[in-house]
Amino acid sequence: MKIICYKDKILKAINSVVKGVPSKTTMPILEGILIQTNDNQIKLTTYDLELGIEYIMECETIEQGSTVVNAIMFSEIIRKLPDTEIHISLNENNLLEIECEGSLYKLATMNPEEFPELPKIEVENSLKLEQNTLKNLIRKTIFAVSTEENRPIFTGCLFEVENNKLNIVAVDGFRLALRSIFLSNPTDNFSAVIPGKTLNEVNKIIADSFDIISIGISKNQALFEMDNCKIVTRILDGEFLNYKTVIPQNWETRIRVNKSNLQNSFERISLISTSAVEKEKKYPVKVEVEIGKVTISCTNQTGDAKEEIFVSTEGKKIEAGFNPKYFLDSLRAIDEEEVFVEFGTNISPCLVKSVENNDYVYMILPIRLKE
Repeated sequence: MKIICYKDKILKAINSVVKGVPSKTTMPILEGILIQTNDNQIKLTTYDLELGIEYIMECETIEQGSTVVNAIMFSEIIRKLPDTEIHISLNENNLLEIECEGSLYKLATMNPEEFPELPKIEVENSLKLEQNTLKNLIRKTIFAVSTEENRPIFTGCLFEVENNKLNIVAVDGFRLALRSIFLSNPTDNFSAVIPGKTLNEVNKIIADSFDIISIGISKNQALFEMDNCKIVTRILDGEFLNYKTVIPQNWETRIRVNKSNLQNSFERISLISTSAVEKEKKYPVKVEVEIGKVTISCTNQTGDAKEEIFVSTEGKKIEAGFNPKYFLDSLRAIDEEEVFVEFGTNISPCLVKSVENNDYVYMILPIRLKE
């Protein structure tokens, strides 16, 4: 194998696939990148037996071939080379030689035949989206994915198509994020829970462009395909939350508020809430709605703080406690100038919703306030 390529192109390819390398494994072959030539292209592949990534790029191929090289070492060497042409070849001793200007590195390789094949996916359902649309949908839901491994199903996002509408839902037991869009092409109904880890990597790889990405779903695998990149992942097993039954349909109190004003107030209040001397304690902020205004306050050993915002209000007065981080995460994911915040009782979920449409709903559970 002997190829010539430019640093920026191969580094982009490496950065795209390196997240498919496991951080811990008993199989050394999985710590590598599989490099394969095909005419004037090379294909880089990584696979941790749950997430697999392939990236194809153009290059000048002098000799065909394939090999596996340690991903971290290969990545770091390429990253630190000058921004110019790089020569990569496999010598007679099966060492991978990397030459660039005055630099020469030789790396041990592994047998490419031992590298596991990515699953062959028989797509049963599929949809197509512009990459910037998918990027936006992931960014505005992924923060609510659970990190608790004792409920694996909640470590992923539900992708659900109903009546040509795509709903993406994330939930972690304390909050819920729902984003919806209508699809431009007829798409059959389906649902699948895709790991949050995979979606984070997809989000890093896809461009903020109108280029199309295809998402294919089989019984236990999902496939994300772009022009030069393919990502294969397992689908999470289990019963996802029936989110439609837990989102309140009615409210007792509602405010209409400038999103930035509310976000700024929560950011300032959280300075007191999160700087407590007793780090293990979580201090909620109190949200109090009265006619024409909302008051956000927090008191703990560090000090106390209060913010007042004049807003449009409907319904009853209410006082409830919340984790300010959950409010901030939802507000940071919203682009609109104004939002509705809807309350039931002081122990029922609060909703942050669009004023204009039903594109998004964020649900946050309250925290009991000490008397």
